[in-house]
This record gives sequence, C-alpha cells and structure tokens, in this order.
Amino acid sequence: MSHGSSSGSLLAIFDLAASWGYSFLSHGSPEKEKTLAMIKPDGLFGNYTDEIKRVILHSGFSILKEMSIQLNEVNVRLFYAEHSKKSFFPSLVKYMTSGPVFVMILEKVNAIADWRALIGPTDASKAKVTHPDSIRAICGLDLERNCVHGSDSPQSAAREISFFFGDTLSSVGTWFGEPD
Repeated sequence: MSHGSSSGSLLAIFDLAASWGYSFLSHGSPEKEKTLAMIKPDGLFGNYTDEIKRVILHSGFSILKEMSIQLNEVNVRLFYAEHSKKSFFPSLVKYMTSGPVFVMILEKVNAIADWRALIGPTDASKAKVTHPDSIRAICGLDLERNCVHGSDSPQSAAREISFFFGDTLSSVGTWFGEPD
C-alpha cells in the first residue's frame, strides 16, 4: 500500500480508540501509564513516522519524549536479549541495525494495552487479514518487518523506556540523536 493511500486507514484507527473504556483508581481518577513505542527501520524507510504520530495523538496519547536513533549490534542484542536463543535472532539483529528507529515515550490511561491494540498482531501479514486497520497491517510487511514495537507489560515498558531514555545506550555504544 502506498504511503499516501494509508492516511485514511490509519486515522480510522482513532474510531476504535475512541470507543475503548478506561480503568479508574478507587478514588475515580484515571490512572495514566507510560509505554515505549518504536517505529522500526521499515517504518522510517516507508515514511510512516508522521502518520503514525498523528494516529498516536488522535488516539489520546501524549508523546512525552521522542528521538531518532541508529542502533548498533550491541544495542539490539541488549534490547532483544530475551530472544537471543531463538532461531530468528541473527536476522532480527541485522534488520534492527539496517537503519534508524524512532522511539517515543507515550502516556495515557491504559497506554500499554491501547498502543498494542493500535499496532495489531506481531505478524503484519496475518494482521492484514485479522486486524486490517491496525498500524502493522497498513505499514508492516511480515513477522520481522512489522513496522512498530510496543511494550507488552508495565515491567517491559519501564525497562525499555530506561534503555532508550536513561543511561543504558550511552554506556554500551555510539548512538545518534538526542532526546527532545
């Protein structure tokens, strides 16, 4: 799908987000949480960054910080350490070092679940069938080149946010881009 023809589909995701319910603390205040969102090299090469950011903002997220960064092999091996024993790991490292990524800290009520719902299933080719309005269905290609990443739990979100916006990257190698 071409970049220009996907705008309507991506913004249609807002309709789904607008219909989601929110959890509340016992005193009635909405509980905001943070999550990490990453646009992977194929998303940047496909010029989807601006469209994805529009969907994020239209879906009620705040973007607290953002930066573009070129990951090196050490960075990728650390970030995806839980996959290091899997057969696809060498290909994942090659893919994630093939170009820059764009990372953001997102915040809203139910941020983790809502971002994962917007991006859809991990395998973009399956997402095209089961979740055709998801970001991965619109922007991704397959299981590996799926355009975006989202934290899967509060613990992962904390670790991933710290990885990119804490001291981790400066201690493991060269990276490009400064947090805004």
